[in-house]
Amino acid sequence: MVLKVLLATQNQGKVKELRDLLKGEDIDVISLLEIENWEEVEETGSTFAENAKIKARAAANLTGYISLADDSGLEVDVLGGDPGVYSARFAGEPKDDEKNIDKLLSLLENISDAERKARFRCALAIITPEGEEFLTEGTVEGKILRQRRGSGGFGYDPIFSIAELGRTMAELTLDQKNKLSHRAEAFRKAIPILQELARKSL
Repeated sequence: MVLKVLLATQNQGKVKELRDLLKGEDIDVISLLEIENWEEVEETGSTFAENAKIKARAAANLTGYISLADDSGLEVDVLGGDPGVYSARFAGEPKDDEKNIDKLLSLLENISDAERKARFRCALAIITPEGEEFLTEGTVEGKILRQRRGSGGFGYDPIFSIAELGRTMAELTLDQKNKLSHRAEAFRKAIPILQELARKSL
């Protein structure tokens, strides 16, 4: 018997990433593109974990499927963890990657290289229709550069230098990024949870 789970996203890249990690398992991943009547949920949480749970709960309640949802963003230590949950709209509405980067670089203009530590964090919620809740997290440590480097990725990738590589997220191939990203780590940690849920559903 195959367990069907819903990844609450319309991003097919995320869906492919999770499907690749679940190859060989009796688990079928579907996305919101296959769900009728879905309405975007307002993510009102003050943390990534709260926002991920809000979306996963809504998906599980609507569909009756075990549902997964993630929320992620950038945390800069010297800014007290900002932009955090406001990463996508740091420079205001409508969201604009370039304006967000410009605002962050401006705020850090007089901050020394040693104090520019940051991380990408992803929280992934897994919620069953019966109300069981699980949470995994992934992080990538790095620092904020003074100027953009690389042409790949999106968001803050061109100014985020990965600690152990000395390269920005925007200088990696998609495969490289998917292997070491904060979301990939959160997804990997979710696999044993999904395997156990699949075993219990037999």
